[in-house]
Amino acid sequence: MSVMALAILLAFAVYSLFSKSISKSILTLPILFTALGLALSQPLREAVPPAVADGAKVGLAEITLILLLFSDASRVRFRRLVLEWQIPASMLVIGMPLTLALGTAFAFWLNPASGLATALLTAAVLTPTDAALGQSVVASPDVPEHLGETINVESGLNDGLVFPIVLLSAMLASSALGDGGPGSLALDALIEVILGPLAGIAVGWLSARAMDWAQDRGYMLESAGAVVFLVTAFAAYLLADAIDGNGFMAAFVAGMVFGNTYRHAIHFISEFMDGAGQLLTMSAFLVFGAFLLPDGLAHAGFSTVLLAVLFLTLVRVIPIVLSLTGSGLGLREKLFLGWFGPRGLASILFTLLMMDQFDLPGEDALLACVSLTVFLSILLHGMSSAPLARRIGFDEARRDE
Repeated sequence: MSVMALAILLAFAVYSLFSKSISKSILTLPILFTALGLALSQPLREAVPPAVADGAKVGLAEITLILLLFSDASRVRFRRLVLEWQIPASMLVIGMPLTLALGTAFAFWLNPASGLATALLTAAVLTPTDAALGQSVVASPDVPEHLGETINVESGLNDGLVFPIVLLSAMLASSALGDGGPGSLALDALIEVILGPLAGIAVGWLSARAMDWAQDRGYMLESAGAVVFLVTAFAAYLLADAIDGNGFMAAFVAGMVFGNTYRHAIHFISEFMDGAGQLLTMSAFLVFGAFLLPDGLAHAGFSTVLLAVLFLTLVRVIPIVLSLTGSGLGLREKLFLGWFGPRGLASILFTLLMMDQFDLPGEDALLACVSLTVFLSILLHGMSSAPLARRIGFDEARRDE
């Protein structure tokens, strides 16, 4: 175990040392650390007791998701959305429900035995996108600013917005196995959805005001901002949990309120997520490759592979293209935004948490579908991001001439 731990730490260090060079290639952080996890899967499974591994997976999922939701939401600016809201709003308000509906229909068609609620859960956990998988697109100077910003805003908001559907569908699927009636479960979900955001609003606003007060008077070191970020994110989660609200929704709302209330520079959040937060991302994809992907591949069949391909293509692209009708974007731009909806951390973490909290019908099929979809997304979106970014930049430049 010590040798494997040293090998993993060495991999973290090597990636960090060569991160700039790696970013210019088709290799990405998710590709590399998923591959490392897959390579170490057997020895890790033999060395780590199953109970410890399960606890570590869920703990890592909770911590990573709390910080991911808070940091993503904190970067969304209400003023910017007022000025440039049309395209992201269309994708979220029209495209996301259409994606859920089409994904549910395909999932139920290919696996009707699991039930409609499980089909909805499958679609819900595979709806959130992860801009980190196509980071070279967002950061590329070739990609027009309005397209990169749209990808950022959509990926920053859709995981928090879809979480109530994830929670409700998991509750309904669990009720099919006798874990309570649909009415009481729907009421529980409604309470969580109401109290969670209220806790997030309170914690996010108070934290931002407290930081403004301390900084205005010169009481606070700039380096302490990362500590306040961590405290705020976890305090929102814990307060919501204490009042029976949903902690993940609280973290998401707290981030949005904090980012739009705090009057000073907010760079400490992105700096933390680019540094220590990246360590969590490396660990999450390594755990995915070591423990989730092998189990998913073991239960994958033809219908699973077909469903994974559908979620990455038709289920994503058709709703996005339809939602952007009348937006003024050309077909290539619509297809570009439709394709760059990679599935990543949010899908993995939602699946882990729902399987830990509820007994679900067809859990093996759900895990297989999510694992295979994320795995294909890691490969396809990771390798296509750089060439397609150059292509869309070339098309845009030629059109402007």
